[in-house]
Amino acid sequence: MVVNSEGYQALIEYLVESLGLFEQKDGPTCDETIEDLVSHRVATSLMAICEQNPHIDAELRFVIMQEADAVVADLQEVLSAVWQRPATTAQRDFLIEFVDLIKNLFDSLLR
Repeated sequence: MVVNSEGYQALIEYLVESLGLFEQKDGPTCDETIEDLVSHRVATSLMAICEQNPHIDAELRFVIMQEADAVVADLQEVLSAVWQRPATTAQRDFLIEFVDLIKNLFDSLLR
């Protein structure tokens, strides 16, 4: 579905190209770790997808949940060195936008 799409692969490449942002430790930090931030944003996006598409059946919802788990696993793999660190404000902003872009991929497939 999404994780095997060209759009998703391009987003992962964009994340890898942006790893320099995650090497920075200076700057204001958030109360959330990168793990908590990613998990929360993906879960929130997943709930929004299901609410915005009440017509999808239980089987497709399950596939979407599996895809969301795969997204979190991919992000954990790429960001493993900083996964447990508190996110800086810049990192938080990047990850919010990044997860929103992934949600857009789901939205475009469900139309």
